[in-house]
Amino acid sequence: MYFLPEALDDYVVSHSEQEPELLQQLTRETYQKILQPIMLSGPYQGRVLSMISKLIRPKSILELGTFTGYSTLCLAEGLQDDGELHTIDINEELVDFQRKYFNKSTYGPQIIQHTGSALDIIPKLNHSFDLIFIDADKPNYSNYFHLIIDKLNAGGIILSDNVLWHGKVLEPLDDKDKSTKAVLDYNTLLKNDTRIETVLLPIRDGLTISRKI
Repeated sequence: MYFLPEALDDYVVSHSEQEPELLQQLTRETYQKILQPIMLSGPYQGRVLSMISKLIRPKSILELGTFTGYSTLCLAEGLQDDGELHTIDINEELVDFQRKYFNKSTYGPQIIQHTGSALDIIPKLNHSFDLIFIDADKPNYSNYFHLIIDKLNAGGIILSDNVLWHGKVLEPLDDKDKSTKAVLDYNTLLKNDTRIETVLLPIRDGLTISRKI
């Protein structure tokens, strides 16, 4: 997931904003109690998400893929005072864990949890959004895009995570590897869709910023 030399990566991290204490606590407990803690955004990418959200100052955020709530809290840092963040995750076993940390933050009342399939939940959301973060199951990335693009306000931003997919986007494609094919198709979709302008950043496992025109 890390494409910079370790020493250079350490330099980048050490000269970026420090991870807040609450997120350090969340990370420790995730590694102690939750399977696949590698799914956390991590301190550096978390600060990137926070900075982008603060620059946008969204009134409404949609997140696809909550996990333990790390990225949720990072994105919430840029919310307007009367804003809302809707976050969707299919794992009902994580709901209480997420809420515990949401309530420890100053953003708890602004964060609305949805549990279930995002494919089912997104059409039922009667909201438009200024910022959307996609970090869920890769085979449905393109499906998510088609569901959310009309809910994104003009000038709004889509952030898409894991778009370099551990470097597999450059490797010969295994026909059985549905996730890699889905990421490749999604990256092509973002590049060619005339409703958005897109820049792919080589941050950690790849982060794409797409702005709706």
